[in-house]
Amino acid sequence: MIVNFLAAIGAWLRHTLVELGFTTRFFFTLLGASGGVLRRPRLLSGQLFFVGNYSLLIIVVSGLFVGMVLGLQGYYTLNKYGSEQALGLLVALSLTRELGPVVTGLLFAGRAGTSLTTEIGLMKAGEQLSAMEMMAVNPIQRVLAPRFWAGVIAMPLLQGIFTAVGIFGAYLVGVQLIGVDEGSFWSQMQSGVDIWKDIANGFVKSLVFGIAITFIALYQGYQAQPTPEDVAGATTRTVVISSLMVWWLDFVMTALMFSK
Repeated sequence: MIVNFLAAIGAWLRHTLVELGFTTRFFFTLLGASGGVLRRPRLLSGQLFFVGNYSLLIIVVSGLFVGMVLGLQGYYTLNKYGSEQALGLLVALSLTRELGPVVTGLLFAGRAGTSLTTEIGLMKAGEQLSAMEMMAVNPIQRVLAPRFWAGVIAMPLLQGIFTAVGIFGAYLVGVQLIGVDEGSFWSQMQSGVDIWKDIANGFVKSLVFGIAITFIALYQGYQAQPTPEDVAGATTRTVVISSLMVWWLDFVMTALMFSK
């Protein structure tokens, strides 16, 4: 019994280390093949349109409603202490520091991440990647690298749009609907939000999330077996792993950025 248990733990550790090593090597291979993206900017622009523009609708709609909910809940909470004039500051800090990067990352994983995994998985199942290798074309450089950098660039842009639309949604609810003073709403926001401590840190979070989510999506698609079942499983793994990675990275970066 004990021997079998120890053998199972050893096998799991061995598999984990092998998978970790292969993933790390694949990541650096992807970075090394990224030089071709600069020589063919049309590949990058096309993927940026696919990844960013097609995710824009869900980002805008979600940002609007998240901001409206924040404005409503924030007003009810601040009103108990007579501080409803700080509603704009509360919403802005919540969106720039946490909700903007995190919610955008989760939506990005569900929309763009799954699309990338499915696309790469189907290309592998259809032997398109193998055909490129036979024609002396590096599929990592030609297919994966443009999609990787498109996701890295698109994620901070989508986070900025989400945050801006969320603040506008809070303005509609707090100022236009409830009647919070408009001058106090904007002035406290401008005086309380720091461009480096709050906005820049949120940008860094979204950039890290973009790297993690896009790499996970491409890796899962590239490593999927050429069967419909495994491609579907890879898509599911992309959402699950990306979501957990977003929460873990958010905790680590929040502890590092705001510990002082």
